[in-house]
Amino acid sequence: MRRNLMEILCCPVCKGELFLTVTEEGGGEVLEGTLRCAACSVDYPISEGIPNLLPQTACGD
Repeated sequence: MRRNLMEILCCPVCKGELFLTVTEEGGGEVLEGTLRCAACSVDYPISEGIPNLLPQTACGD
């Protein structure tokens, strides 16, 4: 994920601002880390350079 994407990304749940925590970087891109919404305290993982911004839901059964 390129860092400049932070300018356009927002929380898909509440549209709040996301904060980036990087655990691994390479080739000028974030490879591993977390995007955290300050407003609703939801974490979105970044794995292999791809942010997973799907809202987390509990599965029934």
